[in-house]
Amino acid sequence: MMMNSNSDDEEPKMSRLLRLAQKFNCFYLNGLVKGDCRPFVVDGQQVGLISQNVLEQLLKYPEVFCIKDAEQGKQNIVELNPAFRDYTERSQQVDRVLKEFRAEGVFVALKGWRNECYDVKSTTESLLKMDRSATCLFGVRNYGVEINGYVRHPTKGLCIWLQQRSDTKQTWPGKWDNMVSGGLSVGYGIKETAIKEAAEEASIPANLIKNLVSAGCVSFFFESERGLFPNTEFVFDLELPEDFRPDNSDGEVQNFKLLPALECLERCFAPDFKTTSCPVLLDFMIRHGIITPENEVNFTQIVELLHVPLQSLYTYRTSKANGLNNGNGSIKNGRV
Repeated sequence: MMMNSNSDDEEPKMSRLLRLAQKFNCFYLNGLVKGDCRPFVVDGQQVGLISQNVLEQLLKYPEVFCIKDAEQGKQNIVELNPAFRDYTERSQQVDRVLKEFRAEGVFVALKGWRNECYDVKSTTESLLKMDRSATCLFGVRNYGVEINGYVRHPTKGLCIWLQQRSDTKQTWPGKWDNMVSGGLSVGYGIKETAIKEAAEEASIPANLIKNLVSAGCVSFFFESERGLFPNTEFVFDLELPEDFRPDNSDGEVQNFKLLPALECLERCFAPDFKTTSCPVLLDFMIRHGIITPENEVNFTQIVELLHVPLQSLYTYRTSKANGLNNGNGSIKNGRV
């Protein structure tokens, strides 16, 4: 179905699915090893990564962003001024800089300004918030929800609902996507966000959304011209009746289609499908037995690339955070 068979004495060929998994993990596989990004540190803890082109702009704001040499000169870090003591002050200072960048047209990412904020978190607390369009400039971990809406059709078998994003969306306009998705904004919980997005994007009523089933999460580290995207998506499955038709109510979706599972899978390889939504669809296919070790030569590698260990990538800590300086300011295993 998805692979070419190989004789025992041949090296396994890289399947289309593995190439796709490498595409949505392009920074994890290629960008990290280059080592040209600086840890972004807030309150003594690394919360992101700063690329060279972003660093050059941050240098213009030394009162907000401090460029520091690591011990023994091994690596510089970018630290939000530690004089900013609390969530509100940090958020205000960063927002001021971002709005100046936006007004000057410095970064293409800020053309998608949302007036919707994401939290910037350590492992234990929220340290500040910033507009969601800007988080990719700082390599800040993003969290979102995705709902796989599916139907067990009497003649077509397992079918999946896809949405086509509006042509006016700030990101990925006109691309095909999972039925419902949305970022985890400040003040909203995971399931709360899923229910809210289900109502706004697909008008799913309460009597159906109550059947929402948590299906774990996927994580990946993508890079584009906009910036760095270390994403964790909390995944839900929702079985829908055959006669249900999604209907958009917030203007962010222009079309829906119900397609057989294999046809949906084929859509992943098309240029009109949103790259960062592929992990959720592949995960669904694996969990429902469409992609298996028997029909996919690179099955194990694909599964691993759906669960990149983002929580353990950002390891830089200052002496303020843990009483010790790790001496190299680097990501584990020397990758950055």
